[in-house]
Amino acid sequence: MSWTDERVETLKRMWSEGQSASAIAKELGGVTRNAVIGKVHRLGLSNRNEEPEASPAPVPEPVVAAAPEKKPAKPAPQPAPAA
Repeated sequence: MSWTDERVETLKRMWSEGQSASAIAKELGGVTRNAVIGKVHRLGLSNRNEEPEASPAPVPEPVVAAAPEKKPAKPAPQPAPAA
């Protein structure tokens, strides 16, 4: 089976009418559902079932509390001088 201009026009018409790939394959005869899907893809026909994708909502950055100020460490106690 080859994709004649007539068969391609039938595919385009049925696809734009919302027919399933299985129904189109059955109507054309001699092609599988996957062959129809492949041809639709190669022709660049729109995906009828897909809504335009909305931009995902931005994820807010987590608010990080400021770290408390560090105080200088107290020096270690020095041993008393030996007498």
